[in-house]
Amino acid sequence: MNHAKIFAGIALASVLLSGCASNGTSGSTAASEADYKAAVAEANKSLKTAKSARFLWRDSGKILKKADKAAKAGDFAKATKLANKAKRQGDMALVQSKLQANAGPH
Repeated sequence: MNHAKIFAGIALASVLLSGCASNGTSGSTAASEADYKAAVAEANKSLKTAKSARFLWRDSGKILKKADKAAKAGDFAKATKLANKAKRQGDMALVQSKLQANAGPH
């Protein structure tokens, strides 16, 4: 087996995982209501753009509802994290719409 390919795969996986772990809010800083409101505004903007491209993902709205519920309970850290997740889904949906614009049978 080619050890270089295995190590390259492990290196790539660790870079991807560390990049995903750095997104969102830090556990050491508490999110405020203002942080939550800003995150929701950005998420709504992103989801609106994805919807206009007719590529809105199924669970994005559900995630925003969970964020609203967490905010009403006073857990702004969780609410902000969920709103940021919904925003990322909107951004990824837009990228997906562009990548698959010309998809079809071959």
